[in-house]
Parts: sequence; structure tokens; C-alpha cells
Amino acid sequence: MDRRKLLVALGLGAFAGALPAFAQQKGKVWRIGFLGAASPARFARPVEALRAGLHEFGYVEGKNLVIEFRWAEGKADRLPELAAELVRSKVDVIVTHQHSGAHAAKQATTTIPIVVAVVGDAVATGIVASLARPGGNITVSSFFSQEINAKRLELLKESFPRIRRIAVLRNPDGAGIALPAMEAAAGSLKVELQEFGVRSPADLENAFAAMSKRYIEAVVIVEDSVLFASAGVASSLAAKHRIPSIGFVEVAEAGGLMAYGANFPAMWRRSSYFVDRILKGAKPGDLPIERATTFEMVINSKAAKALGINIPQSILVRADRVIE
Repeated sequence: MDRRKLLVALGLGAFAGALPAFAQQKGKVWRIGFLGAASPARFARPVEALRAGLHEFGYVEGKNLVIEFRWAEGKADRLPELAAELVRSKVDVIVTHQHSGAHAAKQATTTIPIVVAVVGDAVATGIVASLARPGGNITVSSFFSQEINAKRLELLKESFPRIRRIAVLRNPDGAGIALPAMEAAAGSLKVELQEFGVRSPADLENAFAAMSKRYIEAVVIVEDSVLFASAGVASSLAAKHRIPSIGFVEVAEAGGLMAYGANFPAMWRRSSYFVDRILKGAKPGDLPIERATTFEMVINSKAAKALGINIPQSILVRADRVIE
């Protein structure tokens, strides 16, 4: 056999040897573990956004994709156990959210890639080492938790210039990274902040009752897995106690007065990009952290009417959405 024929034969042999591996990769069914802090009903929209993003990259459930869901139902102490279940099921990647889900997943595995779709500040909460190179087996999409919550105080003050006492409703077991920025903003706005802790949905009734006793004039509801799971209850209690509320977008959608925050469905959809990169061989720790680019201000005019208040025109004209 001459040299040319030998090279062709070797090339065809190598290609033939690669065919089984190629075919196996093309026919592989990828398995994503979804670690959710809330309930399926509460997270229907984020899950749908994630599915839509994955579909754009060619992943279809029932064909080449299986998503295994684990739901903590607003009980953050269940997250470590649920994360361990996903690790035992040997999923290809874990998708989760908030610092509680991220830390639970990190504690459960150092080898399975982790994508944190939404978190306030991944560096400040110790989830990753740096923005440019997170390191380890994790990558993150972050939003401006500190700046967002300070902005909420500004919007309350602009809406109610005479306001003096503002409650901060948050999970005391959470990271608390927004508090310094909120305290700085409160000083310049000449308002007093009072913190009310909620570790579970069962704590909400007592928290709002305490706000009424202390003559709280408005409340900021801070992003947290517990409060995400119970945004509707928190909004209803704020209305019951006639306390104007502002928080993440779902607060206004659930009956709260106002919202200002990142577009979380957009962040969940974007997380599919990280999943795709990882499934195609990228190391999660080498993927730079992305920060939210889309923000929304929502006004619930129905809630305003029920409270008997008028939202200033300067606020209304800047709203992305007004719920009638």
C-alpha cells in the first residue's frame, strides 16, 4: 500500500473508531437537578423561563433532557437534604437560586457543576471567590441586592415624603448584605429602619402585628427564599394592616403596593446559557459571573386605591407596569 492509501485508511479507521462515541454523545439524555427553595406553583414562571431557554439550545424534555425537581416549600433547612438527594441521583448539573440554595448545593458536592440562576451578591455571601473567575464547580447570575433595596427606600420616601418609620422584612438567617446600604440610604433620607425577622411563613402574621404596634408606615420586603415562597401572604398581610409595601416584582403582582427589582424570569432564562456551556464541556468556575441587566418598577394601583393613597405622577410615569 502506498503512503497516500495508508493515510486514507488510517483516517477512515480513526473516524470509524470515533463514531460510537459521537453517536453516544448525540443520543445522550442529559439530567438536570433543580433545587428549588419554594413550591412548584410559586416557581412556575421561573421554571418555564428556564425550559424556554434550554429549548433554544436544543434541549427538550422527553427527548434529550430530564429535569429532576426537589422543592423545599419555603423551608430552607430542607435544602441540604434535597441537594444531597440530587447528588445521589447523579445528575449532570444542579440549577438552584439564592444563597441558601447555592450553599446547600456547594456543601453537597464539589464535582457536579452548579448553576445559581439568581442571587443577590455571590462574592459577599461567600458563594464564589471573584466575579471574573468564580472557581470551583459553580457559576452564578447576580443582581444588585444592595443597590436595589436602597432604591426601594428612595421610592417610598418619594411617594410618601412625610414617612419616618420603615420596616425591613427579611430572613435573619439570610446573608443580610443589603442592610448596610439600606442603613446608609435611611440616614440620608432621614427615616428610621426597624428590622422584622421571618424564618418561615408561619412568622409573617406576628411580624405584621408587631409592625402595627410600632406604628410602622411602610415596609420593604427583601428577597429571600422564605419570602419568595410566601410573597402572596406577605402582601395580603401588608394590605390587612394597611401598611404600604415595596419589594421584588412578585410582591406587587401578589397585591403589594409597589415593586422595584431585577427581572428574575429573564435571569432564569439566561441561566440556560450556563447550563449549555457546561454540558458542552466548559468548567463552571471559568465562566465569569453575569449581573442582571433588566430591572422593573411595578405599581399596583388597585392596592393603592384599597389603601386610600395616591401614587405621585413622578412615580407613575417611571413605572414599567401599572397593575389596574
